[in-house]
Order: sequence, then C-alpha cells, then structure tokens
Amino acid sequence: MKSSLRMLTRTAAAMATAMFLTSQASAAGMFREATIGEPPPLDVMLTTADVASTIGAHIFETLYAYDSSFVPQPMLAESDKLEDDGKTIVITLRQGVMFHNGKELTAEDVVASMKRWGEFGARGKLLMGNATSVEATDKYEVTLKLSAPNGAWKTLISDVNGGLGIYPAEIASAAGGEPIAQKDYIGTGPYKFKEWRPNRYVELEKFADYKPRSEEASGFAGARIADFDTIRFIPVPDVGTRVSGVQAGDYEYAEMISGDLYDTLSADPSVVIQRRGTPLFGLFFMNSKEGILKDNFKLRRAIQMALDKSQALRVSFGPEGLWTAQGSVFPEGNYFYSTAGTEAYSQHDPEGAKKLAAEAGYDGTPIRLLVSTNYQAHYDQATVFTQQLAEAGINVQMIVVDWATLLKMRGQAEQWDIFVTHHGFQPDPALFTFMNASYPGWWSSPEIEALRQELSVAVEPETRKAVWEKTQKLFYEQVPAMKVGDAYAYDIASPKVDGFAKNAEYRPRFWGLKFK
Repeated sequence: MKSSLRMLTRTAAAMATAMFLTSQASAAGMFREATIGEPPPLDVMLTTADVASTIGAHIFETLYAYDSSFVPQPMLAESDKLEDDGKTIVITLRQGVMFHNGKELTAEDVVASMKRWGEFGARGKLLMGNATSVEATDKYEVTLKLSAPNGAWKTLISDVNGGLGIYPAEIASAAGGEPIAQKDYIGTGPYKFKEWRPNRYVELEKFADYKPRSEEASGFAGARIADFDTIRFIPVPDVGTRVSGVQAGDYEYAEMISGDLYDTLSADPSVVIQRRGTPLFGLFFMNSKEGILKDNFKLRRAIQMALDKSQALRVSFGPEGLWTAQGSVFPEGNYFYSTAGTEAYSQHDPEGAKKLAAEAGYDGTPIRLLVSTNYQAHYDQATVFTQQLAEAGINVQMIVVDWATLLKMRGQAEQWDIFVTHHGFQPDPALFTFMNASYPGWWSSPEIEALRQELSVAVEPETRKAVWEKTQKLFYEQVPAMKVGDAYAYDIASPKVDGFAKNAEYRPRFWGLKFK
C-alpha cells in the first residue's frame, strides 16, 4: 500500500484535469463523482463491472429493486402472481412509465429485453435457461413460463449488474450480443444519457418526465427523486487524486478509498465517510478454459494452501475494523453462511504447498496473474500473494494493466491464468459470478453443473441452503476462484451534500440527494 502522503499527492496532469473539469462544472446543480477509471460500455445486461453498473443504474431500471434489507420490491413491476406450481410467472407492469425517447413502457419492451438478456446477458441464463416461453399477454402484462420453479426468480431480476435492465423493444431486439451504441442508452431511470467524452467524463441529465414510485425510498427501491440537473462520472484512477479532489471541492463524491487513509479521513471535516453497509470480497479467478490451471485442481489447491489471507487484507484495507479473514462466501450472520470447505481458506503452508504443487506436475512455469491498479486493493493483494507463492516455489508473473484493459483481457482465455476482481454482497447464491459458466474463469465440471441445476429448481430456503453448502465445499475442492476475505470498502463525500444514509448502499447512487 502506498503511504498516506503519496496517496494524497496529485500529479501535475491530474491537477490540470481537475481544473478543466471544475471550470466545466460551473452550471448550477451539477454533481460530480470521481470513479476508479473509464467504464466499459454501459449496456448493463452484458457487464458485471461495478463502474458501469453505478452509472447505468441511473439510466436503466429493473422490474424489481432491492430495499435496504435486500428484499426485492416492485420497481417497473406493479404486481405479480405465480401459477402452475410456480412454473408460470405473471408480472403486471406500472402504467404511464416513459422511456427517455418519449415512448411509454409496455409488455413488448419487457419481453424483448428478457429474450436478449436470456441469450446474451451476463446473468440471464440463471433464470431464462429454464424458460419455455415469454410473451406479452396484455399491454401491461408479461407471462414467463419455466420448465421448473425457480425460487430466486425475483432476486435474479432486481439489479442492473449483468441484470435485466429494461430497454425499448426496438433496441433490445436489434442489439444481439454486442454492446448497444451510446445513442441507444435509453431507459426509464431518473437520469438520461447526455454525453461521453472518453477519459474526461460521462454526463447524465435529469429526465423531466420521470415517474417515481410512490413508496418511500429504501435502498434501491421506492421513490427515486432526482434533484441534480446533471451528474458527471469522472474517471480518476489515482486514489490520492480522488481524495484530494473531494477535499478541494473538485468532486462531490469519490469511491473506493484506501484503508490506510481511513483514520485520517474520519477526522477530516472536509469529507464525510461513506462506509459500505455490506462487505465485498476479493476474488482471484482461475482459468478453467485453457492454460496451466485448466482442470488442475490439485495445483489450484496448492496455490491456495500457500496463502496468508490476513496479511493481504491488512495491507490492502488497513485497520482490522474494515476487514475480516473468514472463508465463508456469505458473511457471518447471513442465512447462507457456512463453514463447509473453509479449512482450506487460509492455511499459509508454503512447504505443504510446494509438495502439493510437485504432485500436481508443476515445473516452475510462470503463472500469469492479471491485475489492475485502478483498484488499489487488487494490486496490493496480488503483490502480497505473489511474494507468498514465491516462498512455496510457485512462480507468478504479474500482468499489470488499467481496469478497462483488464475487462477486455479477462474475456480472452489465452491471455491469463489468474485474474483479480472483487464481488459485492449478493442476497442469493445464484447471483455470484462464479455460478455462471459463461463468466470469465468459465468454471464448468460435471459436479458444478449438477449443483447449478439443483439450485435453479430449489424453491424452499432450507433446500437452497443445503445445495449451497455442497457448492461451497466444491468451491474449495476445485478452486475456480480464491476468496481473499470480507472487506468493508468506503467512499468519501462532500459535506455540502445532504441525503446520504448512515452507511452507503452496496453501490453508490445519487438520486435522493441534494446540495445543502
């Protein structure tokens, strides 16, 4: 981790950029967020990148949305009912909801969006893989028929992250598997797309015809009230520049701040700490499609055996109050919390790892570790693990790129053996990216495919929990990814902005806020 002094020092280039953006932000009612970097395309169906989801959630909406307790509540949906023992889902839509192009939302738009999401979406097959039909059975009614009940169906369509954002039918039908063009960033959200200046900003403007729900805001559910005229999402890769930018008034919000600055910033009156209310956790994904780690579960277990996860968490997140070294994929206290398999979580046994790697046929070939510095914690953890693996005789070659490049490279199996990302909290096991065989890493084996199918048709909570415990045990046996540990990331905001909750949501959102 960089020192606090270095993290708070701007480069000349960053200062010039901030001055330019400040001069451009003189219009009243502009809110500026410093993001970790340039986002990928904002086609929320296709990407699980947080930076795209944060922006996209202001443009596109889903049929349901999580409240502050992660319970799905209606958003574009008005009501729903189940028929045929749960195999038929009938969703009635709200009336009078307008797209940014002036067209009213109807069932045809939802059907077209569902079909595209089911075929190409990052999480679409989790629900639509068992769909036998989806059709508009009235102007404001959608009927989805499944081959078997899905106990998580509502959860699966409650978030934009790789999720079922609703697009106009003509856009969803024509898009196919390629990201939609910027001119087609048309949703129903409280803000509409205005402009994207690469490496400068993405700008949204208030949608005058937005129709908020009548319920009180809770999490991402309820009324979404837009107070700012415009929002600019400004890529600022250096965390020190993000911090000093909020301190200087160049930005109203900055995300993903380093743990070693937490105590200092907590006492700084020029910023307000926004600690995330749920933990995220780092994930080191193994390449299951090709390369040295493909199907070599023993070598993967050797890699994990060498690691001391506490050290990596301490270096990357600082004070122990911001992290917990525990191996359950779900945090303690959650219904799905389990210790199954976690004895292998953080053994830190370099000699045992060296022996196991030899049994796996490892000959010293460099293992390519793809990581970005945009998320400083990713880089810090990769650096710690590279050193620990060297002690076990395992040779790691770090490939360091920016986040936008990593998002492209992780889809190219020939480019890497391990890549680093993180996962936010999810309320159901089906939503974890490693539960999707098409997500980079491409975990697929007879054992996990059987468990995925078993989970998809499990309706009762106790049944889903039992399936999940078997899945987590397999997670540690086949090691499709390595969990680093639970960490409570935090952002910072300007004290001139009102409306923030005591703890930040699992993802930043800027409706419901206003300048004091």
